[in-house]
Amino acid sequence: MHTSFQSTLDALEQWKPGASTSLTSLNQAGSNRQYFRLLADGHSHILTYNPSNQPENKAFLAFTQQLRGKSLNVPDIVFQDPALRFYVQSDLGDHSLFDLMQQKGFNQEVFEAFRSTCTALARLQVVGGKEFDYSHCIATRSFDKQAIYSDLLYFLYYFVRALDLPYDKNMLLNDFEMLSNYLMQEEHQYFMHRDCQSRNIMLHEGRPYFIDYQGGMQGALQYDIASLLWQARAQMPYVWRQQLVDHYFDEVNRLLDGKLSKQAFMDNYDGFVLIRMLQTLGAYGFRGLFERKQHFIASIPFALKNLAWFLEHRKLPLRLPALQKVLEAIVAPEMQRRFEPVVAGPDSALQIQINSFSYRKGVPEDRFGNGGGYVFDCRGILNPGRIDLYKTLTGRDKEVKEYLMRQTEMPLFLQHVYGMVGITVEEYLKRGFEGLTISFGCTGGQHRSVFAADQLAHHLQETYKVKVCLSHIEQESKNWKNEAY
Repeated sequence: MHTSFQSTLDALEQWKPGASTSLTSLNQAGSNRQYFRLLADGHSHILTYNPSNQPENKAFLAFTQQLRGKSLNVPDIVFQDPALRFYVQSDLGDHSLFDLMQQKGFNQEVFEAFRSTCTALARLQVVGGKEFDYSHCIATRSFDKQAIYSDLLYFLYYFVRALDLPYDKNMLLNDFEMLSNYLMQEEHQYFMHRDCQSRNIMLHEGRPYFIDYQGGMQGALQYDIASLLWQARAQMPYVWRQQLVDHYFDEVNRLLDGKLSKQAFMDNYDGFVLIRMLQTLGAYGFRGLFERKQHFIASIPFALKNLAWFLEHRKLPLRLPALQKVLEAIVAPEMQRRFEPVVAGPDSALQIQINSFSYRKGVPEDRFGNGGGYVFDCRGILNPGRIDLYKTLTGRDKEVKEYLMRQTEMPLFLQHVYGMVGITVEEYLKRGFEGLTISFGCTGGQHRSVFAADQLAHHLQETYKVKVCLSHIEQESKNWKNEAY
């Protein structure tokens, strides 16, 4: 990873010879792409680093060129690596539509932001889809029957089977076939973003901009608007969803010179809402139940709430008895309780002691007296202490954090740590345990172990609201203090 990222810096030097540049890591989403804010000669850009998936990079670059050429709301590409390991795009800021909703709640300002997004989405799909070249699509050029069926199988394998729910395989596959055939009745000739949700819409200079459409393809209109309005984490008021889909339909129909039937559009819309919800549950199952990524596990209750409301207030677009039975089992109260987040209450006795230490001084003792807990060895991670620039710094300094997150396997290491520790913390909270010790060691107890301990402390407090005491043992000898979260 270090060598490949160094080659990225070398490529940037070719783009801006002698320029003063700096990179700052941005939050990584569900994919393996890494994002950085790049300052070059005083100008801010976003660098997307994705060396392992060049077809995905090629798709985004090709789609952006076409959409920008039609004056649609997407970022501008200012540089692309000749080897297609990364690209640099215009900086649209840090404020997404989802952020606005989280900050302001469901007020009129947020509603108007969604309304303008629906208007922009109609243009993206209709205007963007005219004479569009889909030859760079990653998997398939269109959201055809095979793609729909694949989404249903994704839901089956990664969610239904993961929950060990009973089902009749042949009957369920027959229902999948019927639903796929039904949805194929809709015209599939428009540009489809494929992941049109509020986190992928940036609010910049008062306008919504679409990002992360590298999975785009040709498809039906209803899929993207269903994705936007039925995003699980958003939990938008249901009356808003109807008002906004009505506005979206009016905008699309205006662009299409009134050729659409609203009744036919809305009948098929419910089918696309359903397929999008099932695809989302499949994604949450894969990322959460299999890969143990906490963010996706925490999103499952929101998705189940969406599905439960849909089943109660809307009808499936056709008779699908086997699928109906599975869906009713998924939204049953006992299943929803299974995914309710486990968090520490005001009377919780659990305390978690997190240490960083130097293996030269030995593994710290468990202060709770039960001899248990975790000890994680960070010495397999590249050591910043071997680099002159970082020798006098620690795992709390920005430069060291940047190095560990973008040039080592630390992100993957922490992902596994979060999954393992999370299982124990949840059980300890449920069973009323009082103490857990978790220690991170490295050679000097200065860089890798300090950073990992800080990251886990923040993750546990944010996820489980549990009491955390953080101790950097080697650094305390240099007048650092213990910290309580």
